[in-house]
Amino acid sequence: MKKDIINLKIPSKPDYISVVRLTSSAIASNLGLNIEEIEDIKVSIAEACINAINKSSEINIQFEIEKDKLTIKVNNVHPLEEDKSNLNKELELGILIIKSLMDEVNFSEEGVEMIKYIEDGNK
Repeated sequence: MKKDIINLKIPSKPDYISVVRLTSSAIASNLGLNIEEIEDIKVSIAEACINAINKSSEINIQFEIEKDKLTIKVNNVHPLEEDKSNLNKELELGILIIKSLMDEVNFSEEGVEMIKYIEDGNK
């Protein structure tokens, strides 16, 4: 199976995070993931988008669908440096949530890459 790629670009506003959550839910459902896995993806992608808000005028999300995994990339999401402000504590909590819910999380200069493996890989 070749890799299918879906790109989504939203304005950098909280109002559009639900669009991303619904899109990720539909993609994960098509892959045959169970309800718990779909909820994990929805929470993780919402936290990633919250982290990316106000860092640019839009948020780019890319879904890469392969036989054995779903990879989601969100730009402008970065782990935080030492800062004790309340906003950064909330964003840091979001990063911890993403790491706990996704199978693999990688950060780069562009943003975050979150991977959920598909157990049977039949899709």
